[in-house]
Amino acid sequence: MRVLVGDGPNLNLLGNREPEIYGRTSRAEIEASLRRVALHWPGLELDFFQTNSEGALLDWLHAEAPRAQGIILNPGGWSHSSIALRDAIAAVGIPTIEVHLTNVHAREPFRRRSLVAGACVGTIAGLGPYGYEAALVALGRRLGLEEGR
Repeated sequence: MRVLVGDGPNLNLLGNREPEIYGRTSRAEIEASLRRVALHWPGLELDFFQTNSEGALLDWLHAEAPRAQGIILNPGGWSHSSIALRDAIAAVGIPTIEVHLTNVHAREPFRRRSLVAGACVGTIAGLGPYGYEAALVALGRRLGLEEGR
């Protein structure tokens, strides 16, 4: 069983980027916490990817999704602007959960509309780094994984 974890633009700066908004947790720390959660499901493999290039994210999804059962995706600003990303999620046809560290609905009006949400099975927003863990647990349950530890 394989779950893809993709992050879009500027998420490589987590921990340093506007910590009053996005917190002080780094992307590496989020990956480590997800790896710990994944230990509950023996055989679950996580594949992480971050890019500031929309085309690279689309290429990664197209290449990796056929060998995956689920996707956790923080599209960052592309949530609000990328029809191409929305179409890629729909095209690969596997359960995808959109994650946002902040509560996008309590921020600027342009952030309240997600173009990708309609292609996802769910959206988690405003839980900070824990949102990624919640997404992994939700995907595990949706995929029928049984906790082994």
